Amino acid sequence: MTNKVRVYLDNAATTKICREAADSMHLALCSEFGNPSSVHHEGQSARKALEEARERIAALLGSEPSEVYFTSGGTESDNWAVSFVKMCEGKKHIITSSIEHPAVLQMCKRLEEEGFRITYLPVDKYGYVSPDALEEAISDDTALVSVMMVNNEIGTIEPIIRLSEISHKHGALFHTDAVQAVGSLPVDFRELGADLLSLSAHKFHGPKGSGGLLVKNGVKIPSFIFGGAQEYHHRAGTENVPGILGMAEALAFSVNGMDEHLSHILALKDKLCALLKEACPQIVFHGDIESSHPGIVNLYVPGIDGEKMMLLLNYEGFAVSGGAACSSKDKQVSHVLKAIGTSETEAKNSLRISMSYENTEEEITSFVSAFSVIMKRM
Repeated sequence: MTNKVRVYLDNAATTKICREAADSMHLALCSEFGNPSSVHHEGQSARKALEEARERIAALLGSEPSEVYFTSGGTESDNWAVSFVKMCEGKKHIITSSIEHPAVLQMCKRLEEEGFRITYLPVDKYGYVSPDALEEAISDDTALVSVMMVNNEIGTIEPIIRLSEISHKHGALFHTDAVQAVGSLPVDFRELGADLLSLSAHKFHGPKGSGGLLVKNGVKIPSFIFGGAQEYHHRAGTENVPGILGMAEALAFSVNGMDEHLSHILALKDKLCALLKEACPQIVFHGDIESSHPGIVNLYVPGIDGEKMMLLLNYEGFAVSGGAACSSKDKQVSHVLKAIGTSETEAKNSLRISMSYENTEEEITSFVSAFSVIMKRM
């Protein structure tokens, strides 16, 4: 296996850091080593670099710099966002969807133990949350509605603008986990109408361990980590300056090249699906394959053991996954696939292929060729 050329097709789990981000981090590690809270030259130089990164990120995402809070990644951002219900003047109802990331779902379960009432909206067979279902479930007691922008397993793109409008009509805050969207699809905080938006750098060719939470100006903010005055006194801890600068550089790289990247990735997706259908007419694609995230394809082949297929593909040099990386080791059936109505067998044996701008048509062709050979052997 070590002599094989590796083809990475698990970009929904994490992306390879881009050269621009890596270079900026290397420079920061060497030159911006000061603590941004220190008053001396080295500290203030790091502070200046950090605030310039905040301004860049805000401009790229359609927010104000004062609305950008730095975190360690998407999980922390989601946890923090859901905790905002504690600032909602006694309201005790949270609405989310049945296909959210565990960072949202498990935080909701924790709050349920503290006396909050949780409504989990169902989705249709494509993974869409119905605005009508939200309208029916929401009430004057609803503090927060949290629906992800793009599902990380099947790529469904939710009607976020409409959902946020309904939430605000009833006086509820609206949060969207945009971790799988930022950097790969157009995201404008102001246009979406969200109050809270989560992002994570390693999903758009930035470093792991860096993320952010956008918080609309005027929203009451609970402190999440205690100990210092960082992030406007709401998130203590010395800032990860190299990671933040790398995140800003990666976001600029991804947003500025988005049109070209999207066109390329969509062509790869079309080619992948066409070749797979030709090789295996009985293949099942999950989600709305025509309108989902261009880089994510989730599939099932009847009669094929998904885990064995994944391991054999890995042996042949292809990195794919059986679903979300955060739950790949717990052997549980995907809650997302169960929510869209698949059988347990189908959910357990599905594969996710996720592409980036770095993948090529030749890689897709060679992947389908290897997939077909293994499928026939199995």
